[in-house]
Amino acid sequence: MNKISKNANRLAALGHEARLEIYRLLVRAGDQGVNVGEIGAHLKMPASTLSHHLSSLVDAGLVIQERHGREILNRVDYKVMRQTVSFLTDQCCVGLSVSDENAA
Repeated sequence: MNKISKNANRLAALGHEARLEIYRLLVRAGDQGVNVGEIGAHLKMPASTLSHHLSSLVDAGLVIQERHGREILNRVDYKVMRQTVSFLTDQCCVGLSVSDENAA
């Protein structure tokens, strides 16, 4: 998968209100992560809905899940988060010529 496709998938996963809320909660939690039940309690989200949205974030590579006994711990993959932000900003303010537009 090329860089554009990979980042498009990540941004698409974040392009849903519920998934964005989940992701921001996990960012606030930091490296310790949050188990599924706690996410549901914080966001008042039913387990089946939460599972669906977490699955999308995991499939996009934005969230890592780890099983600890009966609990599933969820945390942000900060390396992937930094790569995604870098992708959006790496060409900031470099300028654009008319020939650049025709190349796309």
